Amino acid sequence: MSMGETIVERLKAAFPDVRLKLDDARGTGDYWELEIATDAFEGMSRVKKHQAVYKPLRDLMDSNQIHALKIKTFSPAQWAEREGES
Repeated sequence: MSMGETIVERLKAAFPDVRLKLDDARGTGDYWELEIATDAFEGMSRVKKHQAVYKPLRDLMDSNQIHALKIKTFSPAQWAEREGES
């Protein structure tokens, strides 16, 4: 399983209603850009949202398999709006 597949699998397990886009920013498999939406973020500060995303990926980050992760968080409504969904 690729690192991208591992990241997506873990985030889907942590956030069953997740919608996400993941990009290997440098093509090296360790610098990632993530856009993510889930109801779980409701009422959370930006810091808490990022901490929630990092939690299922912590071991990959601690072992430097993920060197960098740029995160943009959205509510499901914001996601739908930016994707042109109604």
